[in-house]
Amino acid sequence: MTASSAEQPSSPRSSSRLAVVLVAVAVFVALVVFIVNSGSDSATTLPAVDLVDASGQVVSTTSFRGEPTVINFWFSTCVPCARELIDFAEVHADRGDEVRFVGANPLDTTERMLAFAGERGVTYDLFRDELAELQTELGLTSFPVTIFVDSRGEIVSQAGVLEAASLDERIDELVLADQR
Repeated sequence: MTASSAEQPSSPRSSSRLAVVLVAVAVFVALVVFIVNSGSDSATTLPAVDLVDASGQVVSTTSFRGEPTVINFWFSTCVPCARELIDFAEVHADRGDEVRFVGANPLDTTERMLAFAGERGVTYDLFRDELAELQTELGLTSFPVTIFVDSRGEIVSQAGVLEAASLDERIDELVLADQR
């Protein structure tokens, strides 16, 4: 190859290949962005799943719509859950008229769930997620976790372990988001 051949402009054929590759990459990136954004829209709505209340009645999560809801996932052998339930009971006593509190338990028997929560002052609605359907739909892998849902059924935020002050702040954010 001579110096003059190295300096020649690229052929129209190689420019066409480059253009095709760039278009293909752009289409691929656009497709990925579309899929990710489409998935995030559906992930923001609380899934419609049946839970079982303390009396054995099946209740759909769709019944939570109509008021802002705090859903706390916990079970009795989870040490951070035990500490957190005391704070949840305290905040519920102060703010239960503003938002609905719900406890979701995927592991304990109804009797164990009620006794454990009662020992910590919990008086709000408790449900069993017997087949961990809600937990699975939400992709939850650690406990405790709390989901904040607006009155339209849209998930506003999610948090791990919360103390009373942090829970209060999250409820403020939920109430504000619910007014939009």
